Amino acid sequence: MAEKQGKPSTKKTSTKSKKGSKNGLLEILGDSRTRTIAGLFLVIVSAFLTLSFISFLIEGPADQSAVQELAETLADPDQRVNNWMGKFGAGVAEQFIYDWFGVAAFLLPFLLLVVGFKILFRKSIVPIGRAIKHSLFFLYLLPLAMGFMVQENFALSGGLGYQLNRWTASLVGSTGTALIILFLSVIYLSVVFNLSVDGIKELFSSKVKEEDAEPEVDEDGFTPVADITVKTNELDLQDKPEPTPIVEQTPKPEPEIVLEPTVIPPPESTIDAPTLDGSPVGDAVKFEIETTEVEEETVDEADGEGMGEYDPTVDLSHYKKPGLDLLEAYGKGEISVDQEELEMNKNKIVSTLRNYNIEIERIKATIGPTVTLYEIVPAPGIRISKIKNLEDDIALSLSALGIRIIAPIPGKGTIGIEVPNLNPDTVSMKAVLSSEKFQRSKMELPIALGKTISNETYVTDLTKMPHLLMAGATGQGKSVGLNAVLASILYKKHPAQVKFVLVDPKKVELTLFNKIERHFLAKLPDTEEAIITDTQKVVTTLNSLCLEMDNRYEMLKNAQCRNLKEYNAKFIARKLNPKEGHKYLPYIVLVVDEFADLIMTAGKEVETPIARLAQLARAIGIHLIIATQRPSVNIITGTIKANVPARIAFRVTSKIDSRTILDAGGADQLIGRGDMLMSTGNEIVRLQCAFIDTPEVEKVCEYIGSQQAYPFAFELPEYIDEGGSGEVGGVDLGDKDALFEDAARIVVQHQQGSASLLQRRLKLGYNRAGRIVDQLEAAGIIGPHEGSKARQVLITDEMSLEQILQNNS
Repeated sequence: MAEKQGKPSTKKTSTKSKKGSKNGLLEILGDSRTRTIAGLFLVIVSAFLTLSFISFLIEGPADQSAVQELAETLADPDQRVNNWMGKFGAGVAEQFIYDWFGVAAFLLPFLLLVVGFKILFRKSIVPIGRAIKHSLFFLYLLPLAMGFMVQENFALSGGLGYQLNRWTASLVGSTGTALIILFLSVIYLSVVFNLSVDGIKELFSSKVKEEDAEPEVDEDGFTPVADITVKTNELDLQDKPEPTPIVEQTPKPEPEIVLEPTVIPPPESTIDAPTLDGSPVGDAVKFEIETTEVEEETVDEADGEGMGEYDPTVDLSHYKKPGLDLLEAYGKGEISVDQEELEMNKNKIVSTLRNYNIEIERIKATIGPTVTLYEIVPAPGIRISKIKNLEDDIALSLSALGIRIIAPIPGKGTIGIEVPNLNPDTVSMKAVLSSEKFQRSKMELPIALGKTISNETYVTDLTKMPHLLMAGATGQGKSVGLNAVLASILYKKHPAQVKFVLVDPKKVELTLFNKIERHFLAKLPDTEEAIITDTQKVVTTLNSLCLEMDNRYEMLKNAQCRNLKEYNAKFIARKLNPKEGHKYLPYIVLVVDEFADLIMTAGKEVETPIARLAQLARAIGIHLIIATQRPSVNIITGTIKANVPARIAFRVTSKIDSRTILDAGGADQLIGRGDMLMSTGNEIVRLQCAFIDTPEVEKVCEYIGSQQAYPFAFELPEYIDEGGSGEVGGVDLGDKDALFEDAARIVVQHQQGSASLLQRRLKLGYNRAGRIVDQLEAAGIIGPHEGSKARQVLITDEMSLEQILQNNS
């Protein structure tokens, strides 16, 4: 047992020793004086080479004879050269320009300037990695091109360019050399400036469209109606003139319904369409349809280089985030709205309300992927509660599933009626992750959940929540929602920045993430499976996370930081000493797929550490995502709800369940298949969850798992029940721990025999510290276990201790 548990510690020791040599150089450069000297030296060398090279191009031929006898020239102080940087400058310029690279040699002082400026001021003129890549490319292309154009002018092409041109010409001829130079130039322009044939076509076509984009206008100044099918998602008609007051005693004119044509108006514009016949119920009611343009998609962008001295991603510097090509595009990508459907729903709403003597002034429709929101403005004097009580009547008249009334809509002064679309559209994870809102996000842990009623991508930050509760009936989209959350983080973060602790009592939902164990997962030491399925291991893991939380708070206290973001920023800036126990701390996300099963089998053993983490773990970067299909009060207790303000409710079967999750109704009126309500504590937003299928998750995990990984998964602290210590039967002093003697000296010096003291001083896990305590008791150095009291130290001075250690050895 001791041999098995010793293996991880051996690996850790070797890993730390390897990193120690690497961090030694970084610590030297971390000193401000050393950094100033090194950076200034590189900048001066860069200036020296630049001036030498420029002078060589002007005065080079005059110095050539002196440079050829450089050894004698250097020894003779009376020998003069024309180069501005003297004999040494003339010799260096002759070598780099004439003999080697030609004018491409100017790339060398440029690189020295970039590196020196970065070391000196901790700021990059240009990204260093890109500068090196571009310079290496041009060190080949420029000499070859100059050798082709100027033949034997070594000052421009250099000896290397001349020889490259001769060798290439002998292989493919002069024409072939020209084609190679042209091909390399096109490659460079395509990669760096994204130049392509399609891009050039789009550029010219966009210019032509701009010139011919003047819309046709009829003699009344309105854009003509082209089609009854609206291809956009929102039509904004907010600047309409106020309607004429309704007078019940006078005959009413024919209804005028304001609809949006196919041609999309500019924002904040107002367009009236001809009156439609046969709509007596919509008399004198203004009807507006509000849509927004579909968000433009953008491609993945690599994160910029960090400005800090310490790079936490250095161990996996070649790691590449998964691409959007691994995901499938579901749905049409745009929403086709049947104008007749909108007209029919509008008339039925107006008719139902008029049956109960409720007059309205205006209706506006906002069209989403699965639901359309009809916002109504009631006439003066109408009580809101009167409309709210007609929820079932409106649902009956529309013959629709899941009518939800929001009375009033917060911040708008209108009443909302959400009606499901007859032809709902599927929101794909690919469309959500490719949106500009997600790609440009600077959040710590961004989560793209789906799209709102107005078809806008909904992105939120898990660190601001700071924990998330997901609940709903079976088969309504919880597992897909969890996969969407995990995929969002996998697409945005590096393995060094975040770790997942996955708890899956059902044993089938999260198994795909086993492939990324050594990249993104955290687990207990000496455990085989990273996905936790056994209830007892769940209890141990939760208590281990509590230990990790306590350890992190101790680090933050010593670093005088309030939260993890400040701590990591301080560590990256090299203001914290690793020798004092400081290290870069990744975010830890605990995901529990079926919380109800854990509560039923373990009860308080699970609820207590979960509640403790929910109350305290926010500041140190541990965040919880808890999912359950049984949203009852004995599962989602008041303690958990009080500390988890962010909640997602999928469709449930009763109003009681909805109130248990959200403290409000509405979840029982959802239509299922990913339709959900998101509560952030102050408002409730209706979303259509993005769909990501199991094969897509598998492809993403396989792509990540196929790359270089850490030697082992991120290890959580060891945890055992403290009441289990104190038995020393069977302790073999012939197999003492390697740190036994150091531990004995610490115990005698402090006159305190406890495992926690050894943990802090020797940086051990609890299991190993407990074994050493048992060995110290067997050796007669400390007394037996005395309940909650610390063990008595039987040795009073170090002289007696050394004698005992010699006898035992």
